[in-house]
Amino acid sequence: MLKVTSLSKTFRTDAGDVHAVQDVSFTANDGEMVAIVGASGSGKSTLLSMLGLLDSPDSGSISVNDTELAYLDARGRSDYRARKVGFVFQQFNLVPNLTAIDNVKLALEFAKWPKDERRARAESMLTMVGLDAQKISRRPSRLSGGEQQRVAVARAFAARAGLILADEPTGNLDSETGKRIVELLRTTATQEKATVLVVTHDQAVADQADRRLRIVDGTLTEIA
Repeated sequence: MLKVTSLSKTFRTDAGDVHAVQDVSFTANDGEMVAIVGASGSGKSTLLSMLGLLDSPDSGSISVNDTELAYLDARGRSDYRARKVGFVFQQFNLVPNLTAIDNVKLALEFAKWPKDERRARAESMLTMVGLDAQKISRRPSRLSGGEQQRVAVARAFAARAGLILADEPTGNLDSETGKRIVELLRTTATQEKATVLVVTHDQAVADQADRRLRIVDGTLTEIA
C-alpha cells in the first residue's frame, strides 16, 4: 500500500517561488489503479518523481508497505528504485540495441534476481502483456509503438515491484492502442497485486482507473 502524507515541493526561480506540490495526502491500495489528472504544469510529474525517489520533497512523508522512504540512505534509495518501483514512460525508454526479452531481463538484473530465473520470468511477463515468441526476440525498432509500450509494461512489473508509476503512458499511442495499454496496466496490477499510479491529462484514460485524483496548482483532490 502507498501512503502519502502532507507532501510538498517548492522550486525557487528568478520569477519567484513555484509551489509545484502543496500539502498532498492520499492512499492507494495493492492491486488498485489510481489516475492522477492534471494539465501541463499542474504538478503531477513532480509528484510522480518524488514517489519514485527521482526527486526529494521539502516536507511530508511517503510510505510504501510500511517502509518510510524519507529514512532510506543512498543505498536504500537505489535499491528501492531497482526493486520496489517500476516506471512506464510516454517515450517507452527501451534500450534500442537490446531485444524485447533482453530489455526485461535487464530490469531483473538490476533488481538482483537470480540469473537462472530471469529468462523464464521475462518470457512469462511478455506473454502476459500479449507479445508472441517471435516478437520478444525483436529490437524496439522492429516493434510498433503499442508493442514497445507492452514491453515497457512487462519490464515495469517484472521484478514484482509493489508500486508502478506510469507517466502519460498513452501519450505516443493512438486512442485504441492507448485504451488497450491502460486495460493491460489495470489487469496486470490485479494479477501482480501492485499499486499503479497513472499520470495523465486524458480524461478517457482516467475514466478506466479504479479511482481518480485531480491536481491543480499542486493541490490534490479526489474526483467522486
